[in-house]
Amino acid sequence: MILNSIIWDVNPEIFRIGNFAIRWYGILFALGFVIGYIILGQIFKKENIPSKLLDTVTTYMVIATVIGARLGHFLFYEPEYFLQNPLQILKIWEGGLASHGAAIGIFIALYIFSRKINKPYFWTLDRIAIVVALAGFFIRIGNLMNSEIYGIETSLPWGFIFVLWGETVPKHPTQIYEGLSYLIIFFILYSIYLKKGTQLKHGYLFGLFMILLFSVRFLIEFIKEPQVGFEENMILNMGQILSIPFILIGTFIILRARKLPE
Repeated sequence: MILNSIIWDVNPEIFRIGNFAIRWYGILFALGFVIGYIILGQIFKKENIPSKLLDTVTTYMVIATVIGARLGHFLFYEPEYFLQNPLQILKIWEGGLASHGAAIGIFIALYIFSRKINKPYFWTLDRIAIVVALAGFFIRIGNLMNSEIYGIETSLPWGFIFVLWGETVPKHPTQIYEGLSYLIIFFILYSIYLKKGTQLKHGYLFGLFMILLFSVRFLIEFIKEPQVGFEENMILNMGQILSIPFILIGTFIILRARKLPE
C-alpha cells in the first residue's frame, strides 16, 4: 500500500475534569522550559556561574515568553479582537503565541537580567539562544497536537489531513518542518558552544541563531495557510515581514562580533 496522506485526528486535550483540561500544548510548552533549564544549568556550571542565577533567568524567561508571545499574537494578528476581549490573553492553553512577540519579550527581559548580574548583554543572549531554539521545537510540536498553523494543500505522501478543523485534503505539516528545523539549529548552536565555549566572541551564537531561525521561519511561511484574513492578499505575510528585521539584526551582530578583538 502506498502512503498518500496521514489522517491527523488527535485530541488536543489529554484529559478533562469539568472545566479544567490538560492539553498537549501546555505539557510540551512546559517540557521545553524544563529541558532548557537542565541544559542551561550545565552551561552555567561549566562557567562557574552561581546556580541561583539560573532560577532568576528562568523566571524572567518564562514570564517574558508568555507575555511577549500572547501580546505579539494579538497585536500583530488580531488587534481588534484583543481590544474587545483583553482577558483572552490569559488563556495560553488555547494557543495563539507569536514567536516574534516572544522574541521581543525575551530581549527586554534578558537586558534587565544582564544589568542585574553585571554581565555583557550578548553574553547572556548567546547562552539563552541555545535553549530557546530547543524550546521552539517543543512549541511547534504543541502546535501540531493542536492541529494549528499548518500549511497549504500538498500532494506529497506525508501530507496531513487535519480532521479537527474539517479538512478533507492533505496539507503540509509545517509544524513538523519548523520544529525539526529548530531542533537542528539547537544542535548546531550547542555543538559550537561545547567546542569553543568561552572563546567565542560575544554575540556570535546569538547572531547565528537569529539568522538561522528567522530564515527558516521566512521560508516555511511560503507554504503556510494564512493565520488571519488580512494576510490572504499580501505578497509576504505578517510572519515573513516580521522575520526580515530579525535576520538583518542577526547579520549585523555577526559582523560586529567578528570585528571584536581576540
